[in-house]
Amino acid sequence: MTIPNFVLNSGHSIPALGLGTYKMPPAVTADMVDQALRLGYRHIDTATLYANEAEVGEGLRRSKTPREEVFITTKLWNDSHRRDDALRAFDRSLTLLGLDYVDLYLIHWPVPSEGRAVEAWRALIEIAQTGRALSIGVSNFRAEDLMAVVDATGVAPAVNQVELHPQFQQRDLRALHAELGILTEAWSPLGRGGDLANETVRAVAYEVGRTPAQTVIRWLIQLEVVVFPKTLSHDRLAENLAVDDFELTPEQMERLNSIRDVGRVGSAPGDL
Repeated sequence: MTIPNFVLNSGHSIPALGLGTYKMPPAVTADMVDQALRLGYRHIDTATLYANEAEVGEGLRRSKTPREEVFITTKLWNDSHRRDDALRAFDRSLTLLGLDYVDLYLIHWPVPSEGRAVEAWRALIEIAQTGRALSIGVSNFRAEDLMAVVDATGVAPAVNQVELHPQFQQRDLRALHAELGILTEAWSPLGRGGDLANETVRAVAYEVGRTPAQTVIRWLIQLEVVVFPKTLSHDRLAENLAVDDFELTPEQMERLNSIRDVGRVGSAPGDL
């Protein structure tokens, strides 16, 4: 068994497991990306907001991993939803990363108070047409935000990256994703650590002889959700990747699927 790739609606493949770099200090990012790629990670997620795109690019170069083997995602920040601003922001991200293209470019938040998500989405469609973003998508979009961009352009995002973990499962939104052909990505997949103490998670982890974190990561992969836990620990980097040699049973999956939602640990889309 190996870490699978999922196929996006753009026709490109995305590794199911990657390294998240949110709140990863720039001073350590290049080293963590280098180490992750040497361990076997092939998916790195960054963003303009994270202020570490240059270091992600440096880590990629330092690892000497062939560019075509690594899936790189970055994101458009909320202050650049106007078309021209979005195009300039994308150019700057490419420059900081030191890359000719990214594999996935996302609108980071819909910012409903500004009402420019459709304009930003049209800009991403333009970028994709140049070949400098192989796939485009969104992050933190609610059902109404998704339908607004799809109805306006006829183009469904390749992914929607949202908060998703055992105690906040986004069941209705995931059902809409499936209907529209959008792949789900999970940020904060461990609920900022809170889900690791959940009794059901711990019971299933005990049964399979794995850590609670490995169990949650495996659960998400088997749900066909892309997951990228962030860590600043080299030991945890290896631990999080070691989920390719076991599988949860249908009964174990159902128990995890049935965990009661207790709510978000991060911001809601309407808050920004």
